[in-house]
Amino acid sequence: MTAAPSGPAFSVHDIPFSTYGSWFDISPVVAEKTYAEDLHLVSHQNGMHAVLRLVPLDPATGERADTRVEATPGLLGWVGESGRVDLAYESPDTVRLRGSGLDFGVCAAAQTLTPFSGTYFFHDPAANGHVFTSYETGRRYRVTVLSGTIADTAGAQALARADRGLAVTAAADGTWEIAVEELDTSRPPYASAASFDDIAESARGVFADFVDRVAPWRSDATPAAELAAYVVWSATVAPAGLVTRPGVLMSKHWMDKVWSWDHCFNALALAPGCPDLARDQFQLPFDHQDESGALPDSVTHSEVLRNFVKPPIHGWAFGHLRRKLPTPPGRSELTEAYERLERWTEFWLTFRRAPGAELPHYQHGNDSGWDNATTFDPERVVVTADLAAFLVLQLRELADLAAELGRTDDEQRWVSVAEEIQTTLIDQLWQGDRFVARGVATGATWSSNSLLDLMPIVLGEHLPSEISSTLADHIKAHLTPYGLATELPSSPHYLPDGYWRGPIWAPTTVLIEDGLRRAGHDRLADDISARFRALCETHGFAENFDALTGTGLRDRAYTWTASSYLLLAEAHAHREGR
Repeated sequence: MTAAPSGPAFSVHDIPFSTYGSWFDISPVVAEKTYAEDLHLVSHQNGMHAVLRLVPLDPATGERADTRVEATPGLLGWVGESGRVDLAYESPDTVRLRGSGLDFGVCAAAQTLTPFSGTYFFHDPAANGHVFTSYETGRRYRVTVLSGTIADTAGAQALARADRGLAVTAAADGTWEIAVEELDTSRPPYASAASFDDIAESARGVFADFVDRVAPWRSDATPAAELAAYVVWSATVAPAGLVTRPGVLMSKHWMDKVWSWDHCFNALALAPGCPDLARDQFQLPFDHQDESGALPDSVTHSEVLRNFVKPPIHGWAFGHLRRKLPTPPGRSELTEAYERLERWTEFWLTFRRAPGAELPHYQHGNDSGWDNATTFDPERVVVTADLAAFLVLQLRELADLAAELGRTDDEQRWVSVAEEIQTTLIDQLWQGDRFVARGVATGATWSSNSLLDLMPIVLGEHLPSEISSTLADHIKAHLTPYGLATELPSSPHYLPDGYWRGPIWAPTTVLIEDGLRRAGHDRLADDISARFRALCETHGFAENFDALTGTGLRDRAYTWTASSYLLLAEAHAHREGR
């Protein structure tokens, strides 16, 4: 009864098991950096919440059975000496489980029920199913026994503190099967004519189709492409709550949001094979653009955060996006993008320039996306060279869009502003061998050992050659065997797990690689791409990586890392195929 594997194997300790469109996953990760002994159904509606504990049981004793977990993109299995349990997604809100030789328990993760928190458990006679209702997610989770029998239940209709759940055991043929659904208030009793094998095969096929669209160029030279595609595919959720479109969360671990620069890298990776999904990724934060033109810091199911913003890389991203789409955007799409980018640009020019200042500033490291980079150690309200560089690229993209839309006056205006800001950037912040930052309150200037100071390389062909060459030399100093350290390893402020004070990050790698290549530093760009691709192929798709060992850090299933691998691997494959 063992279902066929469906794609690359992976550890659920690193990558949650889920499917495209689902708001829940199956994982032992139940909170930030918190790993449970058992796998849980973890929902991302109203936040990250472990709702149900899933436990293989010894039929003879009723105790937890010793099993190992196996996972491929279409099938999850608990494998023990006496039997196994398999799980597959039938739809984004329904999983089917089948077992032989092992019983199985489905229990509320939270034991305590209060008037405002916890999980209530009861039998629903109308649907002939057992239902868990979660205060935290605001949803219900219904278990329907399809074959086998219920061996035990506990805590039905119990209040306060109690064990709540059920255990299922095999029928005469030695197997059992259940369905678990995430639902709103009610729906008809569960019914399906599909067999478990059909469901598992369908799940395998859906993912295989996605990989073929997203990474048709993959080969033995890009061995992590399928798993990278799975990380992105499985982290995609259906529109719900404040997520206005199909959205790729940064992770279905605790980083379960869409941040307003992370989304750009997912959009670019998806563009050639899934153009509509790519467009949705780019536009999703713009759906929450406020009256000032600012984008939110992040968006998730039930929360839009506006206490910080993120850097204006969106002009750079949209320029790449429209070149990667299989069909060029039409006039209405270009108009919408233009108007949204215009408002975002005006925010920086209007609300983030001090009186009399020509360059915009960040109000905190979080605004830059480099939260705790050493550039921000002396002061936090700071004019930095990376911000001006990103804004110049965005202004140039606005000029290109204005030209395509026949807005000649706008085109000339944006070109003029871009040239003014770039000239000011070099005049005020370039000191012959590096860019400096300047405090808005004090006027003091300083440099740091942060890679952030070198990010103006993103200007590529627009930089004077002597500046791009000097930046390239400094960037080389940040290269470790695994990639670009965000703080020089020789710096007294370097920390192996210091977030932006040392570890390697995917977005900086992609941005710098692109800028170097456009500036003509192809050999260095090739080296950076190769090291990052090898890092992902060895250590996976973590939020960031120890720059000296390559070890994955923090959230271990991060979509912008997976998408960055896909972007660099695709570009490398095309260069090799020339």
